[in-house]
Amino acid sequence: MNPFSSTPVLVAAALLTTGASAFAQNAPYPSKQVNVVTAFAVGSGPDAVLRLVGQKLGQRWKQPVTVENRPGGGGFVAIEAVRRAQPDGYTLLQLDSEHVSALPYLYAKRNFDTLKHFDAVAPLFLTPFFIAVPTQSPWKNMADLIKAAQTEPGSLSYGSWGVGSPGHLGGEWLDYLTGSKMTHVPYREVSQLFTSVANGDPAWSFASIPSSQGIYRAGKLRYLAVASPKRNPQMPDVPTVAESGGPAELDVNSFVSLLAPKGIAPAVRDKIHADVTAVLQDPEVKEKFATFAFQPITWPLAQMDQFAKGKAEQYRLLIQKANISLD
Repeated sequence: MNPFSSTPVLVAAALLTTGASAFAQNAPYPSKQVNVVTAFAVGSGPDAVLRLVGQKLGQRWKQPVTVENRPGGGGFVAIEAVRRAQPDGYTLLQLDSEHVSALPYLYAKRNFDTLKHFDAVAPLFLTPFFIAVPTQSPWKNMADLIKAAQTEPGSLSYGSWGVGSPGHLGGEWLDYLTGSKMTHVPYREVSQLFTSVANGDPAWSFASIPSSQGIYRAGKLRYLAVASPKRNPQMPDVPTVAESGGPAELDVNSFVSLLAPKGIAPAVRDKIHADVTAVLQDPEVKEKFATFAFQPITWPLAQMDQFAKGKAEQYRLLIQKANISLD
C-alpha cells in the first residue's frame, strides 16, 4: 500500500476546513447566534429591557440572541465571563456606567481598567436620579438642604443602595460642589433604603423613579429636584437642581450599554450600533423602557466613549478624595 495515498484526501479536508473558516469570517455579521452576558439579575429592569432588545435584534438579524445573567462580584462575574471571548461580536456584555467608569478606582488593587479590556458598541438607556426626602421634611428646595448640610458638618446623613453606587458618589459630588460634609449610610436593600428615608433617617437619598415610586405614590416621599440639566418628562413638575437653588453641575445618572472584548472590527461594531439604535426606535421597546423610566439613548460611538471617560475622571476624583475602596 502506498503510504502517501491518503495525502490528497488529507489536503482536501484541510482545504475544506480552511475554506469553511474563511467563509465564516467573511460572512455578513451575524451569521450565527449572538450571546449577551449581563451583570444584572433576572427580572431586574436592565435585564427586562435587554431581553426585549435582544428579541428585536434577533428578528432583525435572523439569528438567535440569547441573554445570560451573571450578577455578583461588583460586576466582575460577568466581566470575567466575557473578557477572554473572541472580539468577533458574537459575545457581548451589558454593564452600567459604574462598572465601566468607577470599578477601576473602587477596586484599585485589582489593577483592572474596564475601558482597556472592552470596546463600547452601543448605548441602551440612561437613568436620571431625583433627590428624595420624607414628606414631612422641612426642606422645600435644594437650597434648604445644602444650607442644613453646611451648618452642621457631618450631622446630616444620606442613604444609598451601596458603597460606590451612583447614590453614594452623587452625595460625594454634592459635598464637593457645595463644600459640605454629609454622612453616607449604605443599605443592602433598595426597599429598605426608601422606607428609612420616608421615616426621616437617613435624611435624604438619591432615587430613581422605578425604585422609589411605590413609597412616593403612598405619599411618604417628596422629590426636591432632579439631578439633571433638564426636567424629567415623567415628572415635569419637579424642578432641576439648579432651579431648586443647588449647583447646576450636579448631574447624577447611570447609563447602561453593550460592550465587546477589545479589538472588535470597526465594521461589526458599527453594525451592532446601527441595529441597536434602530431597535430603540421600536414603539414596543420605547413603551417597555418607559415602564422603568429608562431614557433610551442613541449616542454616536465617539460620544459614548467620551461620556464614559468623563464619568471615569469624575469618579476617580470623588473616590480618591473620599478614600473609598471595595478591595
